[in-house]
Amino acid sequence: MKALLVLGLLLLSVTVQGKKFERCEFARTAKKFGMAGFKGISLANWVCLVQWESDYNTKATNYNPGDKSTDYGIFQINSHYWCNDGKTPGAVNTCGIPCSVLLQDDLTPAVKCAKKIVSSQGIRAWVAWKTHCQNKDVSQYVRGCGV
Repeated sequence: MKALLVLGLLLLSVTVQGKKFERCEFARTAKKFGMAGFKGISLANWVCLVQWESDYNTKATNYNPGDKSTDYGIFQINSHYWCNDGKTPGAVNTCGIPCSVLLQDDLTPAVKCAKKIVSSQGIRAWVAWKTHCQNKDVSQYVRGCGV
């Protein structure tokens, strides 16, 4: 019984932590999702963006007290504009998804929404990209990844 309890706690901790990608693992995954060159954005720019937004963590969240919104998941997609978390005042939900799906280890809904954001606003929609990646040599983010 004690072993089952320990196993259950271990499984719970994995569930709560989510998937934290390694840099090259994320680069390969993003490439498989067709992000390399999407709307002219290099794979290195996507990897840089995700490094600075979530540190490659699918379960990352960040509350924004100013507009009472929350950023969700590996791309830190905002609940005011792009998804519905059921608690953000005046939410628009442009991606037509619950924010909770952005916290899943399966990146399919997160990638689809990120592409919608880029199609609408460009990669400049992400402040972290503007601060840490724009006009910088981002080749280091995919170096040694075989992509």
